[in-house]
Order: sequence, then structure tokens, then C-alpha cells
Amino acid sequence: MRAALVVAAALLAVPAAAQEARQTANFSAPVKSFGRVSYDARSLMIDGKRTIIWSSEMHAFRLPSPDLWRDILQKMKASGFNTVAFYFDWGFHSPKQGVYDFSGIRDVDRLLTMAEEEGLWVITRAGPYVNAELTRGGFPGWLVNQRGRARTDDPEYLAASDEWLTRINAIIARHQINGDGKGHQGNVILHQIENELALTTPAQRRYMDHLYAKARADGITVPLFHNDQGRNGYWVPEDSKVEKTVPGPNDMYAFDGYPGGTCTVNGKPTRGSAAPDWGYYGPGGAKGGASASPNTPGFLAEFGGGWFDYWGSNGGYECNAIQRGKRFQRVFYGTNLANGIHIQSFYMGYGGTSWGWLPAPVVFTSYDYGAALSETRELRPKAEELKQLGGLIAAVPDLAGMVPAGPVQISSDKVQVYHNKSPETDARFLLVTHKPSNGQTSDRFSFTADLPDGRYTLPMQLDGFDAKWLVAGVNLGGQRLVYSTSELQAILKQDGRDIALVYGRDSEAGETVLRYASAPKVTVLEGGATSAFDAAKGDLKLSYAHRGLTRVRISGGGRPDLLLLIGDEAAGARFWHVGEVLVRGPALVRSAKIKGSSLALTGDTREATPLEIWAPASVRNITWNGVKVSAGASLPGPADFPLPALTDWRVAPGSPEANPGYDDRDWAKIDNRPYASITARADGQPNMLMDAYGFHEGDVWYRGRFGGTPDAQRLRLHYGAGGAGLVQVFLDGNLVGQDEIPAGLPRPITTGAPSFALPDAARAPGEHVLSVMVRNNGHNWDLDADDFHKEARGLVSASVEPVAGPSFSVPIAWKIQGRAGGEDLADPVRGVANNGGLDGERRGWHLPGFDDRGWKAGTVPGSQAPSGTLWYRAGFDLAVPKGQDATIGLAFGDRSKPRSPVAYRVLIFVNGWNMGQFIAHVGPQRVFPIPEGILNHRGRNHIALAVTADGVRGNALEQVKLVTLRNVRGGIRVRMVAAPSTPSELKQVD
Repeated sequence: MRAALVVAAALLAVPAAAQEARQTANFSAPVKSFGRVSYDARSLMIDGKRTIIWSSEMHAFRLPSPDLWRDILQKMKASGFNTVAFYFDWGFHSPKQGVYDFSGIRDVDRLLTMAEEEGLWVITRAGPYVNAELTRGGFPGWLVNQRGRARTDDPEYLAASDEWLTRINAIIARHQINGDGKGHQGNVILHQIENELALTTPAQRRYMDHLYAKARADGITVPLFHNDQGRNGYWVPEDSKVEKTVPGPNDMYAFDGYPGGTCTVNGKPTRGSAAPDWGYYGPGGAKGGASASPNTPGFLAEFGGGWFDYWGSNGGYECNAIQRGKRFQRVFYGTNLANGIHIQSFYMGYGGTSWGWLPAPVVFTSYDYGAALSETRELRPKAEELKQLGGLIAAVPDLAGMVPAGPVQISSDKVQVYHNKSPETDARFLLVTHKPSNGQTSDRFSFTADLPDGRYTLPMQLDGFDAKWLVAGVNLGGQRLVYSTSELQAILKQDGRDIALVYGRDSEAGETVLRYASAPKVTVLEGGATSAFDAAKGDLKLSYAHRGLTRVRISGGGRPDLLLLIGDEAAGARFWHVGEVLVRGPALVRSAKIKGSSLALTGDTREATPLEIWAPASVRNITWNGVKVSAGASLPGPADFPLPALTDWRVAPGSPEANPGYDDRDWAKIDNRPYASITARADGQPNMLMDAYGFHEGDVWYRGRFGGTPDAQRLRLHYGAGGAGLVQVFLDGNLVGQDEIPAGLPRPITTGAPSFALPDAARAPGEHVLSVMVRNNGHNWDLDADDFHKEARGLVSASVEPVAGPSFSVPIAWKIQGRAGGEDLADPVRGVANNGGLDGERRGWHLPGFDDRGWKAGTVPGSQAPSGTLWYRAGFDLAVPKGQDATIGLAFGDRSKPRSPVAYRVLIFVNGWNMGQFIAHVGPQRVFPIPEGILNHRGRNHIALAVTADGVRGNALEQVKLVTLRNVRGGIRVRMVAAPSTPSELKQVD
């Protein structure tokens, strides 16, 4: 991901658009070709055809059910996108140096094949560093122990990154559009070699040169780029020759940006900034977006499709879905398009779940992001708007490579119009917004423009925060569109006639002007519209209100017949244009395949829905999800289904490491192995960091022995545990105390230095045992290339000492234990992210097949939990009706509040998969969606909860229940992800 919050905040100050364009691109720049992909200053070209790249991002590693990857890709395609961007998480694939896994939930080859099958171009972003709010920014845990500085030309780091790149590049090369050398041509069109590298020293330049050369040596032949952390002009192509930019080895310049205001503490969106002009209409110079690289097209590798949420917030994802949702997309994405940014990728299109130990310290489990596709895989209202905007881009290929066409005359100073044209066809694109674009007034106005078919005055209105994307002077099928104040969503040709779909805001007036050689016949089939023909110009003007759906048939006049569908915005959102077919009604149309006289449709319905189809006359038979239907039929909606109550809980204590008699003979001894952390430690301290011993994720335990002495009065700790992390301290089996790291932004606190008073028992003669559990809530990212990911995790230092008097530390012999096997995973199927070092995890208590019959019966909610960790297990059966796609979640306590009045935390295991962490008193997440494939929708399931608390009465597990978060009829086939079920199936490592 993107720039830090300070960068995002700076973007908000960019001024609103100017009326006149400035020369910020070299329109005479030569075309540069990379096989089937080429570009000039105006656009990317695929097979010589100018193409607007309209992309959004998803992370397969944030959806550990591979069958559902296809569901997301189909929904992206249906939402109007022609491209998908993929980050790849190095650490997700490599638990140990030299060990890599690309199988199962890590099958990148399968992911890229799916994207190709679903008809999407792909932008690959392989790191080595990605950020993405991932622990270590995507670096593997073992890299933390490298003493060489990351993201430089340090030989040790380059050797490590080459390990990863050799493997991931080989997969990407097989799927690139230029072919794999064996006859297969894939769909990867652009490849990113590093992300947001803001340091531009000679060491970084040599590093960038190395990454470029490595990609080429590995057979990647498509254009290469780096994603700049804001519009800084860093790592622009060598031939840019723009002052105040930093040259690099990249073929193209790309940057990211997250403007658009914020959500308030009350969870309400703001309109705090206007859309910035990062190109043709901007101030120019090195900060002018496309102008930083005048020979390459405007390229936003990440633009805000939402924003991440953080520990301790009030829960902002729904607010973010609105803040960067409907209308925001029209205003901001349209401004980018008008400014010549013809490659846009929105972060995120689907955020998903940072399950297990994937998240960086700043974020909690949900990575919903307020994206167009929610974490539950629901199409939000903003996805409908994206479908309409993407439909325009698909319908008018002339939009690719537009340049400024000159100012227009506007009757209001509260409005601005961006006016662009295609140099090849003179087709026009006119973006109408407020001035500034975050204005929210209601305005009636007109503008006059010299268009390809003459000089015209267009009556318009803007009500509140909005923008309208208009086209004029365009050939659509066999029709000539002079102009329309409605927005175009689709155009298709069937059996010699054209079908066009336009739409506008509910009840607003609209007009469309079409050109004919002679007066055509106009028949209003439904709704209300009037027409007038100007014989002198050949203009047919249709006037109407956008209300429901109006149907107009136009025939004669020297052109093919036209069926013009005019809808209000809601009516337009019910249409799906798939190939040769236009469908109205369902909540989603996934595919439309014609074979002979049969049309096979697939999709989803949320409720009983009338089905209307425009298909070629040759179609005689229609199926919907495999069932024969007739045109005009009503499709059934989903059936409700009950969810079982979670009862028959079994419980067992889960902190045996605290007991003084616990057998730790096989634990690793703390020693003086090399220290690579950026965190300073006290002189004379051994290396206590968990990473140094191969424990990089989740919980880690320390046990220290010392002899009782009058000086054993307090314990002082320095530890690292990430955002909202925890340390618990036991002496001889009794809790001495715990410390929690506060949550928050902009940069969360991630280390702590508490002091604990020791009880009198510590001063009694004989051996005493300190047991310390540290919960590591993720390593920092390395956004600023300062080795911040190497900040300490686990204990940095520990001293038992007197409260007063001369400095003196009681000698302690320490041991450490974490995840079973450390870097040699006991459960390689679920992988790096799934497990930490709780005793129950090491014993397989989280697995569905674990035999818990010897555990005691328990009740939920509870009123008292012992200090340390207590495990709960329960089984249940689900019976989701066949042919339905549901998202079921696990909910804790009062869902209406972001935080509980009681303090405890829970690791959530569903069928052995760590699906997140609930921290009751920190929040905000209380509901955890569980994807099908992890959850068995038609069979037996098991939940295991590792509940950690301080033993204070009331700090205990609240009510836990299953909830249905989404339910549709349709979906795709989803198989259970095969993984170990019983402890005996785990690899025997330790």
C-alpha cells in the first residue's frame, strides 16, 4: 500500500482544478513497445489499441479460500473493471530462508489463471516490499535477523530478495501477455518492482537498478514501474529530464494518492478536499503528476478506494465506504481521467481479512477498507456506480488517450467543466463538477461548447456533491451521438439494431441529441419523452425526465434502428452488460454464454427478481444458474436458514507455562547470538528477542529462574509487541501483572517498558520461576526504508532488582518458546500466519479433530476467567441451502458498541484456521466474517477460542453467536480447504 498518513494529509491541500489545461505531457513522445504492450505520453496500448486501464486491487492472501478468488474476480469484472492488481506477500510464502511454498492458499499460478479466465488484465506487484498494512510490510520473519539494511544494495539483502524474486517472477513471466515462450499468452500487462521507496540515495539507486535487471533476467518483458509514495517525482524514467525529479531505471512513472477528506469521530463522512489536478489541468512541474514523466501516460498505481481502520477506533469502514463511495468516485476518479491519468488502480477493490498474524500493528483483523466489495463479499452501492462508470469506458474506446480540447463557456462561477478530446476521432469527454469539486450546492446552469457537430448549449444541474461524465461527438454502433446530458452506460449491437442505455439522477431533466440524414420515426414504448427534429442540422433532440425506465425506439433516418433505454440512476444500476447480452433485474450477473440457440446466465439474487433480457434473436433457450427460465420470468430469491446456538462448550486452562513445575527442558536457552534489531538494549543483556530464535508470529513465552534474595523487589521489562500488544508476568504460577500497549494513530506505540512490584515470595530463599508471555501483534512496516520492521518483538531486557539503592540485577537464566517448530512449520498448509506459541496451539487444541472429551463443561458468557489463557471449544452443524451463497460470521458481545466495558482478548480458530483476534476493550471489531471453504456451510464445524484475561472478575468471555451477514441465491461452487484436522496430522517439529 500507500503513503503514510502524513503524506495523505498533505495531498488534501492540492488546489481545485483550473479552467485551462497546461502542457504537462509530451504528445510528440515516441511510442515505446514491449511486445504486445506499448505506450506513449497519452495512454497504454495493447496490441496497438489505446486502452484505459480501469483497475482495482485484491489480495488473495487475505482470502484463504481459493475458490472464492474467482467470486471476487467475477464481481470486479461485473463492476466494470478491465484490470485487477495483485500484491504478493513474500512472507506469506516463505517461513524460512530458502523455503518457499506456492501451493494451496498460496497458489499464485492458479490466481493468475483465474484472472485470465475471467477476462481481466493484471498488474503484478511483487515487492520485495509491499507495505499493505502487513506485518513487516510483507517481508518474511527471517529477514528481521539480517543485519544488512533492507531496501538497499546490501549484498545480504539482495541475495535474500533474489531468492523471492526468482520464484515469483518465474510464475508471473508464465502469465504475461507477451507469452511464456511455449505458445501461451497470458494477461499480465504491467509489473511493479518496488513500492513507495522514498529514500533516493545512491544505495537505493543501485538497488532499483538491481531489481529492474533481475525482472528482465527472469523473463519479464512487460513495462516495469515503481509506485511513488505520493506525487514526489521519485524514480521517474531516465529520459524524463524534468527538474527536481529523481531518475530511476523504470519504464513508466506511477504514483499513489489518498485525498478526499476523512470520517469524523462520530462516523460521518466529510467533504474536506477538492479533487486534485494531477496532470493536464494541474500546476505542472515535477509535482504535476503526469508531468513528472512527460513521455509516459498518467499512472495512478493506487488511488483511494477506501481507507484502513485501526485498533481503538470507533469503526470506520462503513463511513469510508461512503466517504470514498458514490459521488466521490464520480468526482475524483473523473478528475483523474480528465487530467490524462488513463491508468488508474483503486486500492482496495476488495480488502478482505487480515487473518491470523498477517496484520501490521496499526490494523486489526478486518481489512474491509470500505471497498466496493465488502469483507463479506457484498457489492456495496459504490460498486453499482463503478459499474456505470466502467460501462462508459468500455462503450467509448475513444476516451483512451484524450487530450485537452479547450475551455467552454459556463453560466455559473460555481461550476467547472473539463473538456477533452480524442486527437484521432475528435470524440469529446466533458466532466462537469462544482468549483471547487467538493462543493455541495444545488445549481442550475448551462455551458456552451464547440463540439464536433457544432456549437451547442447544454442545460445542466448539479445537486450537492456530484459530477457528471458526458460524451459528445461519438459514433456509437451505427449511431451518431451529438451530445447527451445523460450519462452513457452501455452500447451493444444485436441483429442489425443498436441498444443504448443512458441514465441520470432521479427526476432530473435530460436531453439527448442524435444526428440523422433525414427525420427518423420515434416511438415511445414506455415512460415519457418528447422529440423534435432540426432538418437543417439533422439533429433529433429527445427531452425527458430520468424517472424509472423510459424506452424509445428510433428507426429510419439513414441509420440502423436504435432502442434507447433511459433510466434514473437506480434503474441503470439494475442493468448488466455481459458480452452480446444486456440483462435487467438480478443483483449480479456473473456470466452470459451463448452456444447455438442457448443462452446460459449465471448470477445472484437477493430477493425475488423479474428477469428481462436483450439477446440475439437466435437465442431460443435460456438458463439461469443451470435452470431453464423464460424471458420475463421472476427469479427466486434466497431462502432464510437458521443458525445453531453455540452451546456445549468445553473448557481447559491454557497457560501451563506459568506453573513453576512446567517442563521446559526442550525450550531454547537465551544466549548472546547476533543482535540485528534497531531497538537499543541495555549493556550486558543477552539477545532476548523472539525473532532471533525463529519465532516471528503471535505469542511467545519466556521462563526465567533466579534465586530468592532480598534484592528481588521489582521486575523491570522492556518489550515489543506491536499495536495493542500485551505482556503478562507470572511468578511461581501467580499473576504479578500485565501491561498493554495503547492503540492509536498516526504511528501506533509498539513497545513498552513497565515495572512490576514483586511479591514477598520472590525474596524467599530457593529457586523462583518467572513466566512471561508476550503477544506480538505484528512487526512494523518499513515504509520509510529505515529498517523499522526490525524493531524489537518479545522481550528486549528484563531485570529483577531492588527498588532503591545501588543498581543491581539479580542473575536470571532465561529460556524461550514460541510456535511449534519455529521457522519449520508444523502446519505448512495453513502456513506462516496461522499459529503462535500458545501451549494449546502447540498441542493442536485449535484443530477440529482434537479430542476434547476430557475437558470440563463450560458456560458462555462467563463471569470469571482465570489469569492467563483459557480455551473454549464448541462444535456445530450448518445447513445453508444448496444454490445459495452466504457469509456467516462470529459475533462477540454487544454488536452496537465498538468496545466492551470488560477487558479480555480472544484468538479465534474456526476449523483450525486462525481467523482473527478480538480485543474486547480496545475494539472496534466485534463481528468476524468466516469465508466458506474455511467454514463448512453444509456440515460439521468446530470453533476454538483462546481467551486471555487478567483474572479480574467480569473480565471474561461475553456472549458468542453465529450471525448471517449476507445471503443470496447463486454464488459459485466452494470446496473446503484441505488442511490437517487432528494433532497427529501435524508435522512433528519442535
